[in-house]
Amino acid sequence: MYPPRSQRNEGRKKARKPKIGKAWIITNLVLLLMIVGLFGYYYIFEHDNSGSLAENAGYSQTEKKIQSESASEERSTPSVSENVTALSNKQLDEGPHADKQFADDETKQSAASDTSHRPATTSDTNAPQGSSSGAKLSSGKDGQAGNDTSKDVYDGNPSADKGGTEDVKKSKTDGADSPTVTLHFVGDVQFSGKVEQRLEQNGFDFPYQYLGNLFHKDDLTIANLETPVTTNGVGALNKTYVYKSSPKALTALAAAGIDAVNLANNHILDQGTDGLLDTLKYLDEKGISHAGAGRNAKEAYAPHYFERKGIKIALLGTTRVMPEANWNAGAKLPGVAGAYDSTAIVKSIREARMQADLVIVIAHWGKERATALEPHQTELSHAFIDAGADLVIGGHPHVLQGMEQYKGKWIAYSTGNFIFSKSTVPATRDTAIFQATCTRKGACEMKLTPYRAELGQPIPLKETEASKILQRVAALSPGNVSIGTDGKVSAQ
Repeated sequence: MYPPRSQRNEGRKKARKPKIGKAWIITNLVLLLMIVGLFGYYYIFEHDNSGSLAENAGYSQTEKKIQSESASEERSTPSVSENVTALSNKQLDEGPHADKQFADDETKQSAASDTSHRPATTSDTNAPQGSSSGAKLSSGKDGQAGNDTSKDVYDGNPSADKGGTEDVKKSKTDGADSPTVTLHFVGDVQFSGKVEQRLEQNGFDFPYQYLGNLFHKDDLTIANLETPVTTNGVGALNKTYVYKSSPKALTALAAAGIDAVNLANNHILDQGTDGLLDTLKYLDEKGISHAGAGRNAKEAYAPHYFERKGIKIALLGTTRVMPEANWNAGAKLPGVAGAYDSTAIVKSIREARMQADLVIVIAHWGKERATALEPHQTELSHAFIDAGADLVIGGHPHVLQGMEQYKGKWIAYSTGNFIFSKSTVPATRDTAIFQATCTRKGACEMKLTPYRAELGQPIPLKETEASKILQRVAALSPGNVSIGTDGKVSAQ
């Protein structure tokens, strides 16, 4: 007999209770896991998205600022071609017979040996556009990080280099332990004619025998390379002195510790544009940095950047001496960074000022064998410093000239010869190694070490002879400049 219906229902309810309890527990656990997952996904997604938006917003603002500054500068800066084009159909004031002033009995070379004609004159002298773009950033000196200038390429973005390190710079530069860099500058260098003959006899390391490891202990050594380095080229027909040096000389130059050369001068195109292009190729192969000339105006005016002890250094070269206007680099024309119209070089200095801690300009100017300054030397040097240069080092006169401190920045108007031919003019044999010790803020202390430029070899001078050179440089200096017996330069 079956139990009553009420009892049957009660039994069924008791049997279902455990099953319902388990189902609720499983359901609650699933819902809880889903809620946790949703919260986790939402948190991760929103966090990443907000970070990306912030980064994009920051990049956009920086990009707009750079574009705005660039557009403003382009509108306010005229082209170098405005003033230089007028010179394209006549010779400039220092050429082509300027070299005749430098009477050199031992190294006079006949231009008749080069029978080919010069390239046609052109007025293609457009100012560089964005000259800092693509400039190389070299790190270290010898063992520190090497002379390999092809390693690091600077992208021309000021925010990428300076923006992220501004706080670090402030803490370092304001402290007593602020780093300094030691720089050496030497005068004109060429390995042609009688100089080459002597080097072939004595070895291409002959010029550096009295220098020891001086240029290896410093942070940067810079010379003025007053010659094309090539085995080819077409010699200029309208010059008294036409130079051409062997690539073998660059191996010893680099081994001596010379890191960089200025190419903006009145001899770098002695073998035409082919000779200049060969020079650039050989310098790059030897790891020797260069400034002041290039395959086009953008490259010629571009600063070359170095990194030393965390200090970023910009090097620029320019010349106010050239035989013809077509030596100026153009938009598609190899040549030099000219300064007859200073618009382009001043623009490059301003750009370098935005990128670097220390800005150095090597200038080729003045009158050969003259210790007195030409007006353009003072005008240009002051304009360079006004544009942002921290140090201006000059050459071309083949003799030492005075020094000047302008707005707290040093100008060395002429470093004389260094590795050169031996002239009959005694003053051309007096030279010195110019040492600058500079801080991150661009404050430099100067020191001179006198040498005598014998044929192809600088020789250090003894106390009496050295003292005479130091006193002469001080006497030639505008303003109240004094040089101690230890070579240290000061201004009052």
